[in-house]
Amino acid sequence: MKVVYLKLTLKLSLLKKRLLYIITFFLCLSIYSQKKFHFLGKRTDKQELTFRLINNLIVIPLEINGNKLSFILDTGVNKTILFNLTQNDSIGLNNIEKVFIRGLGDGEPIEALLSKGNRFRVKNLTGTNQELYVILKDAFNLSAKMGVTIHGIIGYDLLKDVIVKVNYNSKRIVFYNPKKYKKPKCRKCEVFPLQFYRNKPYIDIKARIDTVNNIETPLKLLVDTGGSDAMWLFENTKDIIKTPIKHFGDIMGEGISGTIYGNRSKIPHVSIGRFKLQEPTVSFLDSTSTFNARQFKQRNGSIGGNILKRFKIWIDYPNKKIIFKKNASLKDGFYYNMSGLHIVHDGQELVKEKALTKLLNSNYEGNKSMRNNIIAFIDTYHYRFKSKYKIDKIVEDSPADKAGIMVGDIILNVNNKPAYQFTLEEIVNLFQTKPNKKIKIKVKRGGVDLRFEFRLEKRI
Repeated sequence: MKVVYLKLTLKLSLLKKRLLYIITFFLCLSIYSQKKFHFLGKRTDKQELTFRLINNLIVIPLEINGNKLSFILDTGVNKTILFNLTQNDSIGLNNIEKVFIRGLGDGEPIEALLSKGNRFRVKNLTGTNQELYVILKDAFNLSAKMGVTIHGIIGYDLLKDVIVKVNYNSKRIVFYNPKKYKKPKCRKCEVFPLQFYRNKPYIDIKARIDTVNNIETPLKLLVDTGGSDAMWLFENTKDIIKTPIKHFGDIMGEGISGTIYGNRSKIPHVSIGRFKLQEPTVSFLDSTSTFNARQFKQRNGSIGGNILKRFKIWIDYPNKKIIFKKNASLKDGFYYNMSGLHIVHDGQELVKEKALTKLLNSNYEGNKSMRNNIIAFIDTYHYRFKSKYKIDKIVEDSPADKAGIMVGDIILNVNNKPAYQFTLEEIVNLFQTKPNKKIKIKVKRGGVDLRFEFRLEKRI
């Protein structure tokens, strides 16, 4: 068996927080040439499709060897990774060899597969002879954290061959053929050059970090569509980049070797050319996580989905450019989880639902004016599988922690509404509404139903 050690940073953050998944790769492979993506059929100038926007992340349909899957489009990764295969998924993988992936910390390496010669397809946009890394054990549990099935992530392998327009408002994405693409005429747009390091795009912008001095600091940030937070900053990469006095410790993400922690705060503003975003939330990673994430020594952090979604953006890898055009949400506020609860999808349960069935009595012999107008209702019941949620993590000393909620509790009701009537994203958004809002939660713990109350707490 050939042993390959790889180094790759996999970041997928969500729930208005940064869920960092970092895999460290030490790559000792012979160079393997992948063929470019190309357009099939009559329409060879572009391919348009609808995407799902979940926790600020772009989820697109991707076929691998004829099998339809859901992938996150992530500018922050330079390899295509498949990490969620179920018993119902059957994917024929070509030219397989076994590799071992080592993550953050002192955890044991995880067995994975490197497959070559695969066929990728996004509608009529097709790439042949593609490489794919397959993580056999889903250490990320990303589908549970997002509430929908996510099979993997794709970034550079697709984006290097196209120009992409992302409209976050309409949830439409267009892949353009660079040879036939016409640059949009846009006076209200801002154009920035992209700098690439290990096939990942970086942008130079400015931000006011210090709350005392009205000075903007130049920053070099990874453009990260695979991160749902607004911004990450790496402490001490510049003298001024330090966690503000007003902050709180939070769970920043999950790595193969354990939970990643850091500080959450706000800074006065971020400037993307003429566009100024006031008081964005910022995550400051701890020193260990910063060391592992910062392969590019000039990097100061990342700009993620909670900022990018406020624009229509054109991502142009072939010409090393990115274009921003503001949308209606530019001035929307930046919110964060004020409960301390981190919730995941926990499978499904069979739920008995009551329904009213209407019966029309056509045999009524009374008043002619009343004939055929007698309606009877009877109770009927349907059994359906509904989503189930549980508490995955709790931030220490948070409102939920003080109330007595515990990891592993199964959520039954939220504010007197059955949990299965919510999507995971709806529950999370509820925790990001108004400070001091009362939250009522009913949970099951060890076969016993328990009720808790707490109020959302503004901490920054």
